[in-house]
Amino acid sequence: MNFINKLNRKYGRYAISNLMFYIILLYAAGFLINMINPAFYETYLMLDIYKVLHGQIWRIFTFIIQPTSGNNILFLAIELYLYYMIGNALENAWGAFRFNLYYISGILFNILAVIIVYIFTGQSIFLGLTYINRSMFFAFAALYPNVQFLLFFVIPVKVKYLGYIYGAYVLYEIFTAVMVKQYYVGIAIAVALGNFLIYFLSTRNYKRISPNEFKRKANYKRQVNSGRGSNIVDFKGKKTITRHKCAVCGRTELDDENLEFRFCSKCDGNYEYCMDHLFTHEHVRKAPNDQS
Repeated sequence: MNFINKLNRKYGRYAISNLMFYIILLYAAGFLINMINPAFYETYLMLDIYKVLHGQIWRIFTFIIQPTSGNNILFLAIELYLYYMIGNALENAWGAFRFNLYYISGILFNILAVIIVYIFTGQSIFLGLTYINRSMFFAFAALYPNVQFLLFFVIPVKVKYLGYIYGAYVLYEIFTAVMVKQYYVGIAIAVALGNFLIYFLSTRNYKRISPNEFKRKANYKRQVNSGRGSNIVDFKGKKTITRHKCAVCGRTELDDENLEFRFCSKCDGNYEYCMDHLFTHEHVRKAPNDQS
């Protein structure tokens, strides 16, 4: 995450704000092209590595304009609204630069997946937007697990459960490919979701905890539980007031000058988190009768 933070500080001004709006326009353009000439996308725009290697470089970019709802304009409208909402939610949570990086890396990983299959088989497979959209959905489910969708427009289901089902289906696809000894297909599916896998692993705190780190976290947790948590910390043997302090791990800007902190709008109260825990913490909720 520190590496991404550094990139954000250096190149964040070049990020495209409201990126999903422009992606939706491309989806709509793909739908119109498909209505006018169904063969045009496959003939000139689809990601075909063989044709890319023979000079049709534009296919690396144009393959993303294909919508996945066929010719049904109602399902297209629902799909465009769904992914526009998901994309906006991710951009609001991460910022424009991180969302740009996530979506563009998803495109690159999908291209790499097609290349892997081409190397093993000499054939180009059609992935389209399937795994790009899946990676967005998985990220949304990880960030907002308790958001409810109306299944079949009637049944309310939390998005985390849909994420579990979707994830199980992806694992089934990989398992099926392995069972028929098409290992390259399983690898390609995993690679196509590479941007989510990197995001998921990078937001988990797997760092080795030293005895001093463990003691500091225990002290901070004890302060929070007793209602006396504050930004006064022991730093190099002195009591120091910090500007920022993570409500999960207790780290401050004194621990690492590259750490970034954000307040969580979904927690009841002013709780601040480092970037390692901003998207993974359990939201604080006051009891209904708690007036404090």
